[in-house]
Amino acid sequence: MTENLKKLIRDVNDYPKKGIIFRDITTLIKNGDAFNQVVDIFCEKCKNEKVDLVAAIESRGFIFGGALAQKLGAGFVPIRKFGKLPADTEVESYDLEYGTDSLEIHKDAVKKGQKVILIDDLLATGGTMQAACKLVEKLGGEVVKILVMIELSFLKGRDRFKNYDYFSLIQYKDE
Repeated sequence: MTENLKKLIRDVNDYPKKGIIFRDITTLIKNGDAFNQVVDIFCEKCKNEKVDLVAAIESRGFIFGGALAQKLGAGFVPIRKFGKLPADTEVESYDLEYGTDSLEIHKDAVKKGQKVILIDDLLATGGTMQAACKLVEKLGGEVVKILVMIELSFLKGRDRFKNYDYFSLIQYKDE
């Protein structure tokens, strides 16, 4: 099944900069059956979890995060790039495979003790997801599961999440 989903992902060479192969999920999510399959697989991975919130990373993580939160009956929390949220925020900076960036979350988005699933479309070096984990934990939340649709396993980002319940649906083993 995952091979059929993988075939729907378009490779875009030299984006966002030369030498990078961008894994474009828009070709997958426009297929209703494929999109539903991905959300159903994520939901199945969470069926035994008591979850209060699904937190998703901007921007493509929102696509899966909102759908998953709705299916689980959980709240949805957006984790955004710096400067995009209107109220008081907590900020975390991180390294990308091709630069640096910062994420932020509203300070009142997660209450102490809440169980949170983190979700994004892709895991590369793991810096973005690690920053998201730190944000949730700074606010007192517990990350009960990390879900990603695509993992660039040759970059070894998964190694940062040995202390978390981590799941990736599709792996790319080489560039």
